[in-house]
Amino acid sequence: MPDPLMYQQDNFVVLETNQPEQFLTALELLEKLKKTLQQLNVHDLPPDLQRFDTVAEQAQYLLDTSCELDIGIGKYLQWYAVRLEK
Repeated sequence: MPDPLMYQQDNFVVLETNQPEQFLTALELLEKLKKTLQQLNVHDLPPDLQRFDTVAEQAQYLLDTSCELDIGIGKYLQWYAVRLEK
């Protein structure tokens, strides 16, 4: 049986255009996603995000189901769960 620790997503490494990699907690990443989503035009968001009424719901959906967000031509925002302790 797999260890439940394997499925915890408490920390993430975040890769962003022209920025050094960052290590963020789940709450910090959620806030970053909210800020990023607020800066984007709602019509530029993927259809699965447009169905949510609030930015908070969109950010939580991204955190739960994705590892990247298209933020424009030549730009990227990606995040991956990491385990910082052994």
